[in-house]
Amino acid sequence: MYLVIDIGGTFAKYALMDAAGNINAKGKRPTSRTNLIDFEHVIDSIIDDHDLTTINGIAISCPGTIDVDTGMIYYGGSFPFLHEVNLVNRLEEKYGKDVFIENDGKCAALAELWLGSVKDAKDSVVLVLGTGIGGGIIIDKKLHRGVHLSAGEVSYVMNQIDPLTKKAQFFGLECSAVEMVQRIAEIKKLEDQTYGERVFEYIKQNDEEANAIFNAYCITLASQILNLQYILDPEVFAIGGGISAQPILLERIHWAIEEVKKTNPIHIANPRIVACQFQNDANLYGALYHFFVSKEKLIMR
Repeated sequence: MYLVIDIGGTFAKYALMDAAGNINAKGKRPTSRTNLIDFEHVIDSIIDDHDLTTINGIAISCPGTIDVDTGMIYYGGSFPFLHEVNLVNRLEEKYGKDVFIENDGKCAALAELWLGSVKDAKDSVVLVLGTGIGGGIIIDKKLHRGVHLSAGEVSYVMNQIDPLTKKAQFFGLECSAVEMVQRIAEIKKLEDQTYGERVFEYIKQNDEEANAIFNAYCITLASQILNLQYILDPEVFAIGGGISAQPILLERIHWAIEEVKKTNPIHIANPRIVACQFQNDANLYGALYHFFVSKEKLIMR
């Protein structure tokens, strides 16, 4: 058995998984964004609650830029105090188990590569739509990280820039699924905290205000998918994140691709777009797959 921990901004989810990717048990507990000591206490409490004699290793999904060879975390995303913290060394020294860590967005991509919607593709791109856009680039069935570990960080891609003010619009902000849903919720005066499903009901009912925002969102997303198709020429794009569970998302992205191509006939790209197979558990699967790949590399050295 392997203990897999997915560190999120609100909760740390954890699961006991076997080598085939079967989840035998799972749970979650609130994370702390206050300081490093409280954060580490949450991780320790998860590990301490398990019988380590039955655990073959610990796999972790975490925000931030991750040097997977050393275990060093940079920047830390929602946890800025993790900058230049080596969580791997600390946990290995304390618990005497092999520990491997990977960026959360890249874990989502690895989940799809291992057992999901891009497992049969040689080259693919996984885009996870959330607060920003996470995911990863798969080349020759391997995750591509780049020399500065930032390959696939498409949230920083600029949609356009004003040459006078030098102000740019960024893909991650323009295509924030969270912000898009919130905008529709505000217009439709949805005040409860479970308005996601209701927002998509408005979209599916062809509500004019909701669809104006949603269509603009999908057009922007489609334009960047076309850009990435020309740059990387992958076999397939897999779209993940909470809203990917809505079938109308893929329908509207395909519509948006055709609209952009129709208005700009210079386009010859024809990207293949599918939904990610894994949703809430994607980072768990990806972290475990990263554990196996990293362990194999160590053995082969």
